Amino acid sequence: MAAIDYKTLKNGGFMRQIQKNRFSLRLKVVGGNLTAGQLTIIAEIAKKYGDGHVHLTSRQGVEIPFIHLDNVDAVKNELLEGGVLTGVCGPRVRTVTACQGCTICPSGCIDTYPLAVAISDRYFGRELPHKFKFGITGCQNNCLKAEENDLGIKGGYLISWQKELCTLCGVCVKACRENAIEIKGDSLILHEENCNHCGRCVKSCPTDAWQGTPGYLLSFGGTFGNLIAKGNQVLPIIYDEAVLFRVADAALAFFSEYAKQSERFRIAVDRAGWNKFKKTMEQAYAGT
Repeated sequence: MAAIDYKTLKNGGFMRQIQKNRFSLRLKVVGGNLTAGQLTIIAEIAKKYGDGHVHLTSRQGVEIPFIHLDNVDAVKNELLEGGVLTGVCGPRVRTVTACQGCTICPSGCIDTYPLAVAISDRYFGRELPHKFKFGITGCQNNCLKAEENDLGIKGGYLISWQKELCTLCGVCVKACRENAIEIKGDSLILHEENCNHCGRCVKSCPTDAWQGTPGYLLSFGGTFGNLIAKGNQVLPIIYDEAVLFRVADAALAFFSEYAKQSERFRIAVDRAGWNKFKKTMEQAYAGT
């Protein structure tokens, strides 16, 4: 009997269980979205090849437990026919998580799902020294906890005030939680050093006197596993998706260059030095 290649199985999403020759299959889910048709296929596979239940992971993933070794190929083929792909494990870019964003959530500043798809198409499964996680949250409510990810993306606004449309009602002053807006005489003052780009002024203004340009706030080096560390923001808000991807490319390249094998991104940056990392990110941001 040929030896079982557990490493290849794990790389393809089949994780060993404590039960002999049984695997929990991780599926590819991008931005937390699955169609009703995909859910139907997953349910059918769970009934046919598992024990009839699925597990929802902490990172918006779906896993089908109790797949027998003998059924691995059949499961992959039937899932593929139903438009469902298997996920990945091991030292590579993992599932891209996202909240519902501005197309559904009133608080959202950016359209998160198309961005999650673009990131997944560009990076998903890429081999790296260790696992690498992207997480996208639509606003400062931070439902997806961007700073827990190796590279977290948080939606925000660059705001501007149109004096001619303003009635000085003070709604924006009350909505701002950072004390960044002040009414003084017949004008408003924006204390930019306090602004966190949340966009609450834009969303609360009854006369549209506040306008917002969507952008991305990036954090680097978050991890909430064996090591707990909050990701750091080292760049200004980004308004161009091309710049976002240029920075992400540079971050992954930095990881590949400076990390030891089986070393998390955060540890690699800590050892290489945050000043060096910040300079590299600033160069990518500027396109130099």
